[in-house]
Amino acid sequence: MRPAAEKTASLALQSLVVGQVVLWVLDAPGRLGVALYTEQFLAATLGASMALAFLHSPLSGALGARLRPLDYLAAIASVGCCWFLAWRYPVLVNELVYLPWQGVLLGAVLVALILEATRRVAGLTLVIVILVLCAYALLGFLLKGEFATRPVSLSRLVVYLGMDTNAVLGTPLQVATIVVVPFILMGQILTRVGGSDFFTDLSLALVGRYRGGAAKIAVIGSALFGMISGSAVANVAGVGTITIPMMKRAGYRPELAASIEAVGSTGGQLMPPVMGAAAFLMAEYLQIPYSAVMIAAVIPAFLYYAALFIQVDLEARRASIAALPADQVPPLVATLRQGWHFPVPFAVLVLGLTQWNMPAEYAALLAAGILLVTGAVFGYRGKRLKPRAAVRAIVSTGLATLDVVVITAAAGLVIGALNITGLSFSLTMQLLAISGNDLAVLLVVTGAVATVLGMGMPTVGVYVILATLAAPALVKAGITPLQAHMFVMYFGMLSMITPPVALAAFAAANIAGTDLWKTGWQAVRVGWCAFVLPFLFALSPSLLMQGSVLDIVLSLLTALAGVFLGSAAMVGYLWRPVGSVMRVVFAVTGLGLLVPVDMLDWAVPLNIACAAAAAAALWMEWRGYIAITKEPAER
Repeated sequence: MRPAAEKTASLALQSLVVGQVVLWVLDAPGRLGVALYTEQFLAATLGASMALAFLHSPLSGALGARLRPLDYLAAIASVGCCWFLAWRYPVLVNELVYLPWQGVLLGAVLVALILEATRRVAGLTLVIVILVLCAYALLGFLLKGEFATRPVSLSRLVVYLGMDTNAVLGTPLQVATIVVVPFILMGQILTRVGGSDFFTDLSLALVGRYRGGAAKIAVIGSALFGMISGSAVANVAGVGTITIPMMKRAGYRPELAASIEAVGSTGGQLMPPVMGAAAFLMAEYLQIPYSAVMIAAVIPAFLYYAALFIQVDLEARRASIAALPADQVPPLVATLRQGWHFPVPFAVLVLGLTQWNMPAEYAALLAAGILLVTGAVFGYRGKRLKPRAAVRAIVSTGLATLDVVVITAAAGLVIGALNITGLSFSLTMQLLAISGNDLAVLLVVTGAVATVLGMGMPTVGVYVILATLAAPALVKAGITPLQAHMFVMYFGMLSMITPPVALAAFAAANIAGTDLWKTGWQAVRVGWCAFVLPFLFALSPSLLMQGSVLDIVLSLLTALAGVFLGSAAMVGYLWRPVGSVMRVVFAVTGLGLLVPVDMLDWAVPLNIACAAAAAAALWMEWRGYIAITKEPAER
């Protein structure tokens, strides 16, 4: 196939993915009187997305490599198998229990195609996990004790995995195609109409004129851009190419500049109102509105970025890094005047989710429509969105979503294998037994497993596995389902900055031209708060906006004070260099203040004692600073 034909086929598939999703969300089949199973829509969308994966990720794996006949064959087989499944599904769904040869063959080919597409898109780790689970399903009857399974034939396994609603055609794929794709569409349009430029300019205008402004721009810009992308690595690539060189020029060490960007970009998956795909899956698993997940994530996201912002400021003070030159900082009023319309779609999105009770996907499409109108009418920096650019933005969503669609299909295979073997129930019981029903031990074990799994798998894959295996054990140990699932999602995300495989940190290190390992460990230090927060909200619902208003406010205030002290201890600088003893004092009192008021019976006395000790330590540091400089005393 010639390059022009390949491009045409790719554009057609991208258009097909986006068109199918938009028509389904708008209920076009129902309005036309056409009755379709949801599984028919899922199969058709999966086929187009897998075909895109084969066309854009060649078998050789080399960047820019030419496609081979096997790539074309896999793409054609993906569309053919999935569309045949969509066409025959109303009949097959009633015959699958008898394992007809059509169903067995179709299931086997579909599973094989999903595994290969997953290998190309997400690497081998998730594929190996699936293959191990499939081997366990086939051979588990040979085991004894808790992990023994009933005999499962190969034909039964492939039919179940490929076509059952508890496997590939299940919740993860449904959420990805129906809910996540409209949000990615919104992000693609926002980028094309100048939204990312506006957020960068807004960050420059807000903090560029202050000490360490380059790094503060990276923090705020990554948070804002993260709401659009939902991908840590994409966030690094989109924002880091601007902010990392800017930080290096300002005086930040290359590995520190890269780690700041990596941690800031990783937190984008936690930023309401548009969080990562795992958050939408969480809402579906918990059977709660997405707005409830969004509201619960507000305080953890605020504390995450507060810790990063404080450390950036202290690092700037320690290294005497000044503000950006005035000619590089755009006026705030002028920036807001040019881009005042960009917050409007987000306001509509939040109102749609919280006040108008809209489905998340419909609210996202509405916001995307508003972006198209405002981009065409107002534009940004004098550039308005033209019809051709609007079409390109919409069509490109098909390519931007293929990772999510393929990975969630693979996650469906994981869930199907766990369901058919009963492994999820037995592992839940084993986790409880290993921890001795001790919640703290179980949280540590779950966090460690999530971090290890995340080193080779996307956040969505980690979340799906642990939401099935570990979250039920956490709930049985005594915390609410929302706390358990939020804990799992956080730790699945933290692998992005945790060596030995820290994808966001390594991507930032490549941009900074610095050592990968130094950047990874620096990112762990800079992102220390993210490793502590999940344990706090897992033990205290007030940090997830659950409980009395007084408890929520007090927990937020004490946690913010704890974040400040902990950051000072990490950096080793306040108004002057902080000695080893005082760093220990700040660390201990900071951790004590991080304990929410409703976490322990003696949490309030602990907070008061730590606040008093911290105040004394800060006063001593301030007195020492005055004695050295005398400058504050003269003022």
